[in-house]
Amino acid sequence: MNIVEMIGGIVILIACVLIIILGLLQDQKQDQNMTSAITGGSYDSAFSKNEGNTKEAILKRWTKWSAILFFVTTLIITIVPVYMN
Repeated sequence: MNIVEMIGGIVILIACVLIIILGLLQDQKQDQNMTSAITGGSYDSAFSKNEGNTKEAILKRWTKWSAILFFVTTLIITIVPVYMN
């Protein structure tokens, strides 16, 4: 096991833990229920326009970047040792 695989394994482990924790911290979406379909529930308020700064948006953004880090690191660990030999 070379140094690239060890560092990659540590990065993958950290990314996995981050994805799990961030996924558990996010709230469930209740937007698509039957009540909003009947009443025509709309979220065109001041809160929906400021959606990028909420806790949920930040957690969503960090989860997305953790998943990207996970997949890129997995590809690097898979491809780099093939070309190093």
